[in-house]
Amino acid sequence: MHWYIKALKNYATFRGRATRTEYWVFTLFGYIFAFVPYIFVAIDSLALFGAILAFAYAVAMILPSLAVTVRRLHDTGRSGWWYLINFVPVIGGIWLLILFCQRSEVTANIYDTDTQAS
Repeated sequence: MHWYIKALKNYATFRGRATRTEYWVFTLFGYIFAFVPYIFVAIDSLALFGAILAFAYAVAMILPSLAVTVRRLHDTGRSGWWYLINFVPVIGGIWLLILFCQRSEVTANIYDTDTQAS
């Protein structure tokens, strides 16, 4: 949970680096929290509330998700513009997943110094 909160505190910070742990924990908790409103959607009397809650969470998480993604790409020594490879059908998402799973650069790179390689 520490890593999720850390990513939220840097919700609009596109500079610097995010370790694998920070990125993947943020992603895991993001999916868990995104699932919770759908419990309300399953209950007929609370379906509208659940839909509104799910939409509000999705909109609120756009910027933090993009920021932690860019910082993760910086940690592997790539520009944040590499995120656009995700829009290439099929292979783009797979390639981006491979980039996210790579180790951090151990040495300092042009984006920031390495404070916590994982």
